[in-house]
Amino acid sequence: MATREDYERYKLLLGTPPEWLKKYLDLDILTRLKDISLLCGMEYASHDIYDFAFSISRYEHSLNVALITWYLTHDKNATLAALFHDVSSPVFSHCIDYMNGDFINQESTEEPTEEVLSSSEDLKRYLYLDHIMIDDIKDFKQYSVVDLPRPYMCADRLDNSIGVGMAWSQKLTYEDAKKVLESIRLTINENGIYEISFIDSEAANIIYNINNDINRLTHSNSDTYMMLLVSKIIRKMINLKLVTYEDLYKLIERDIIDILEDNNHLDEELEKLYEEFKNIKEAPIISQPEIKDKTLNPLVKEKRLK
Repeated sequence: MATREDYERYKLLLGTPPEWLKKYLDLDILTRLKDISLLCGMEYASHDIYDFAFSISRYEHSLNVALITWYLTHDKNATLAALFHDVSSPVFSHCIDYMNGDFINQESTEEPTEEVLSSSEDLKRYLYLDHIMIDDIKDFKQYSVVDLPRPYMCADRLDNSIGVGMAWSQKLTYEDAKKVLESIRLTINENGIYEISFIDSEAANIIYNINNDINRLTHSNSDTYMMLLVSKIIRKMINLKLVTYEDLYKLIERDIIDILEDNNHLDEELEKLYEEFKNIKEAPIISQPEIKDKTLNPLVKEKRLK
């Protein structure tokens, strides 16, 4: 089982940020992500449902994806697009996609990305110094090394699999992560676009198997129930005017918990929902919506693994 120390060792393998990148790392729009969880804020949920080994912030994930991108490309535009790819993440992340009815793509919360980037005068100044336009970084999907549709491999998917495989699945070790990183290369795939591939099948199988395990977890009845439960809580808070929808992109998860602690007693339904979120022992069986299928079929050299 991996520990937080193992995860820190994995981060060290990614290297240190290049000098030109460091000025971006303290921007307010990015540092907010230090208090937004990669695990959708479920660290606050019942420990009978979630038993994470440790927590990972979206700031850590964003920096990891940027460092992987820089290592493979030395492309400043792609690296910054990677760094800011989660900049519009709301509190409880994909729970808000669920609230929006976006179960399959889970991308509805990405819509404000350009607005968030444009709101930062410091970012604009840094981009000017580096001769980069916001248009060059606002859409991370234009860089296939950063993001690709499944079942293909990209930097976002690679780091997410490693981090979640350590913290939630708890089946990925530091040695596994090291083996995976040592094997990655940037290749032109069968569609003529750049894709992260592996030079040996053992590393590819490690990431393939952990991805399947994560896919099982995210399709489990208990996870779906809890994600929907959070979406109900947030919707109720909006209806009660405790927060606005816009607040979800400005606050951090601790803020939401504090508001709930101070106000849940004012509404019987909200109080019941919050109590369930904190203390539920076992999720009741529910009808599953069609949820994003996290399939993966990575390249080993020039051939698909499966």
